[in-house]
Amino acid sequence: MTSDVLSFVDGAAGRIRLNRPGAIHALTLDMVDAMTQALVAWQGDDAVTAVIIDHAAAPDGDPKKSRGFCAGGDIGFLRNSALNDGGVSGRRFFHDEYRLNHLLFTYAKPVVAFMDGITMGGGVGISQPATYRIATENTRFAMPETGIGLFPDVGGGWYLSRLAGRLGQYLALTGARLDGGECLWAGLATHFLESAALADAKARIAAGEAPGAVLDALSSAPPPPKVAAHASDIARDFASDVLEDILASLAADDGDWARATLASLGTKSPQTCKVALRQLHDSLSCADFAANMKMEYRIASRVLIRPDFAEGVRAVIVDKDGAPRWNPPTAAGVTDALIEAIFAPLPTNEEWTPL
Repeated sequence: MTSDVLSFVDGAAGRIRLNRPGAIHALTLDMVDAMTQALVAWQGDDAVTAVIIDHAAAPDGDPKKSRGFCAGGDIGFLRNSALNDGGVSGRRFFHDEYRLNHLLFTYAKPVVAFMDGITMGGGVGISQPATYRIATENTRFAMPETGIGLFPDVGGGWYLSRLAGRLGQYLALTGARLDGGECLWAGLATHFLESAALADAKARIAAGEAPGAVLDALSSAPPPPKVAAHASDIARDFASDVLEDILASLAADDGDWARATLASLGTKSPQTCKVALRQLHDSLSCADFAANMKMEYRIASRVLIRPDFAEGVRAVIVDKDGAPRWNPPTAAGVTDALIEAIFAPLPTNEEWTPL
């Protein structure tokens, strides 16, 4: 059986290659644990001077299977946990995944993540902590969790809250996709390279060249960031941390962009939109990334077993009817007390801790 993660040493580089193309490299618990074990092993290996994270192409050459870096986590597994074991196995997945995210964030050696293709959810969680984050013409970056009753976790609270001009709040609530040029403009990528240059970049890093110098030398000018044309709209309409204020601002704006954005928000879980706004707000007060992940684990432990998650996955992924029945169905129905309960501390022996 072929491993879903290939980890090996290539010259001076530790290589982690996601190898589950049929699922666009969506992360399973076994994949998370394999990546963690490789990173821990290389921490003390002086021969490894950098880590490269990328994805394998489909062995049959199918472009549809090769179009993503990582589409996220194993949503089917998480839904099954929510429905059948009270979220126990799902919480274990989140616990270990968040440990991997934190390990990458604090890793002592440079990590280079090649976001060549779809980079969503869990894929964001293993690319954003990297020292160098490479976007290409194929990059499609998004945190679409509010559309399935989840929230932008895996460190999303940390990364999105620190973007300029309320862009993070816009991405968290709408799940809007950014291309490679937009990722560079937003600061979600450190470099833009044409995909044709990636093999050369990896080979030179593996040969021992400094990753930053290699990437600087091979960088290309990206296309203009389309989202920049709406930067002022985003800053204005998403200025509040109160969902009802954002909806009202969009409703009062008679432009096409505002109408489309308001319609998009109408398809999202009101509960997890409010969770996301609170998450991004509170992340700015977190002392460090570990504190952020502790907060996100508390949220995940509760949201996983709330009705919206299983229902959202049913509507979008299982039945694909695109008609989730959210509970509560409106922003007004999501009370402050419910949000407080979702963010409340866990029992001491259940709290998340880093490795």
